Formats: sequence, C-alpha cells, structure tokens
Amino acid sequence: MKTLTLKLTAPLQSYGNEATFDRRTSYHCPSKSAVLGMIAAALGYRRDDPRIPELNQLAFAVRVDQPGQPLTDFQIVEYQKSKTKFARKLTYRDYLQDAVFMVALGGDDDEIDRIEWALHHPKFQLYLGRRANPPAGVLNTQLFDQQTPVEVLKRLSWQASQWYQRQHRWENEYSVELFADATLLPNKPNTLVKDAIGSFSQEHRFSKYRAVVKVRVELTNPKYVEAKDTGHNIYDFLGKED
Repeated sequence: MKTLTLKLTAPLQSYGNEATFDRRTSYHCPSKSAVLGMIAAALGYRRDDPRIPELNQLAFAVRVDQPGQPLTDFQIVEYQKSKTKFARKLTYRDYLQDAVFMVALGGDDDEIDRIEWALHHPKFQLYLGRRANPPAGVLNTQLFDQQTPVEVLKRLSWQASQWYQRQHRWENEYSVELFADATLLPNKPNTLVKDAIGSFSQEHRFSKYRAVVKVRVELTNPKYVEAKDTGHNIYDFLGKED
C-alpha cells in the first residue's frame, strides 16, 4: 500500500454533518466524504460521476494536530413562500478557526500517484468543506511507500503551527487524536459515523455509514523547553522568623 498525506490548514474550515437548513454544524475534524469530495474536484469529476463512490475504497485516517476554535456565523436567507410572498429567516453556519489536520490516504500505487498529481493540478477549485474555505496556499503533500495511513501518521512529526507549539513548550510530548477506518486497526473498538460517500448529486445527495477507530498518539514537541533549576528561592527575600 502507498500512502499520501495532506496537510489541511486554513483560516476557516467546516466539515458539515447531516443537519437542518437552519443550522449547519461541523465535525471537529475532516470527514472522509469531504476529503474525497476535494479529490474528486481535483480529478475533474462532476457531482454525478459514477467514479466518485469508488473513492470510498481508499484507506483513510486523519490526525488532529491543532484543534480548531469553533465559530458560528449567521446569514439572512430570503425565500419565496408563494407566488406573491417572500420571507426571510436566519440560518447559522459553524466553522473551525486556525485548525491543522494531517490526512492520510492509502491505496494502489498508481491511483495514489494520480491523486497526488491532481491535487497539485486541480480541474476544479479545492476547498476545505465549503466553497468559502480555500486552503492556505498550495497543498503540502508527501508520499510513503509500503506503509498504511495509520503507520505514517504515528511516525510523522507534529505539524501544528509554531505559535501553537510554543504555547505547549513545557510539554515534551503532545497527545493528539487520530481517527482511522476500522479496517486499519481491526483489533480496536470502533463506532459508526455517517461520512462515506453515497452520492453528491444535488437531486439525491446522501451519505453512508463507515466504522471508525479513535486512538491517541504522542508526538514530540520541537519547541519543548526543559525547566531548569536556577537556584533562586523567592522565600529567601521574606526573611526568617526569630
């Protein structure tokens, strides 16, 4: 198996789960359908392309290197109630601010190479969950031979922003969440999430369930500063009792 990693970072990201029109929520990390949708866009597949569901066969894992801060925005929507009447209503959209995610995809060597090339030469615009959320520059990708997505993400260095790493400079190791297809960690307990592609068709869009495993990974902090004993004792300045 060959594995491709993508570093997903942007001022705003949003990975919507199933919700009502009034409130569009977001997963706290990239969903498989969102990442595969971005790949389909890069490959030039349109929404009803029959090749899109085949992308579900790619092995998928995501590591939360820098959790996003939640943000809720509102929009005023006007819609037609009848032939002569219009109405307005408030709708809400949830986003993740300043998040950094490492996504890993595994599959056949030729297919992974084709996807990696397409991500750097996309046919359609790439975005992180919504059209208003473009990536922060050119996608940072890497290829790994003969390794699964989980094996790669367990060894890959911590990719959080430097300012975020400095915030945790007193921690030699930083614990991150890793979510993966259950087939990549068959001996771990799993849960079902509804984020596999069913169809992207605007007439009949739907998602399917997939089994997911969650584990934690300890990563070395390159900004770690070891506390040193300076020999200074504040209580020396208070004097001693007679």
